[in-house]
Amino acid sequence: MHRGAVVVLGPDGAVRWSAGDVDRPVLPRSSNKPVQATAYLDAGWQPRSGEELAIAAGSHAGEDGHRDTAAGILATAGLGPDALGCPAALPGHEPTRAAWTVAGRAPERLAFNCSGKHAAMLASCVAAGWPTDGYLDPGHPLQQAIEARLGEAAEEPVAAVVVDGCGAPQHGLSLAGLARGLRSLVDAEPGTPGRAVADAMRAHPWYVAGTDRDDTLLMETVPGLLGKGGADGVHVAALPGRGAIAYKLDDGGDRGRSPVLAAALRRLGVDADALARWTVTPVTGGDGVVGEVRPSAVLTG
Repeated sequence: MHRGAVVVLGPDGAVRWSAGDVDRPVLPRSSNKPVQATAYLDAGWQPRSGEELAIAAGSHAGEDGHRDTAAGILATAGLGPDALGCPAALPGHEPTRAAWTVAGRAPERLAFNCSGKHAAMLASCVAAGWPTDGYLDPGHPLQQAIEARLGEAAEEPVAAVVVDGCGAPQHGLSLAGLARGLRSLVDAEPGTPGRAVADAMRAHPWYVAGTDRDDTLLMETVPGLLGKGGADGVHVAALPGRGAIAYKLDDGGDRGRSPVLAAALRRLGVDADALARWTVTPVTGGDGVVGEVRPSAVLTG
């Protein structure tokens, strides 16, 4: 059995239902990215397209269009891939990675799944007149602005600041705070940074995640849905006028993700048929299916 916590907020932002400790701080990892992206706009960054804004808030798969878009953000700011502070990586998209391996192509910073975020951070520094050197230091003006924005959107102070896997500061929040932050984007007024990020992600979900990935497919399937997964078993999603959900699986694994997500979204009124592919995760053994991961009675009762 997977253990963790899940929260469902109503349209007024109040907790409608929860299981587990939803006020305990967790590390949302990449689930923080949508709210973080509003700080780039506040700093003066002007993305040339919705695709650029979507990838700034996304965790892409290193596909060709992903790398090209991140590179375009840098080029417009007068920078190149060497300015990125994220590690070099092979693409996460399996066919692209296989082609690179066959060709003997080395890992690249642009292929790292957070390169869009890093490119937008650098472009924001250029727009604001802040130094690009040290842009990942928690004391840098951009990182201070991001921390303040996350706390404002979550309606609680950031609980801790550590270093994420991409080298950028990572900010601890409660699940309730994480859900409040994403809800604030989908319910924001048109023309505001929050609404701009939400609209870009929903209009261009492939740039948020990539081919056949859950966030891409969910936003294509459920009208109006904004969703963003994070490493170590975290996910957050929101629907305008209906509320938001967030969860954390304590084991950090992936097998329980989809059933928990589907069960939580059902509590926001999402149609069961639309969520059918995420409701149960098959468990394979040999050449067949030997079991399944499904929502517990706590989630469905």
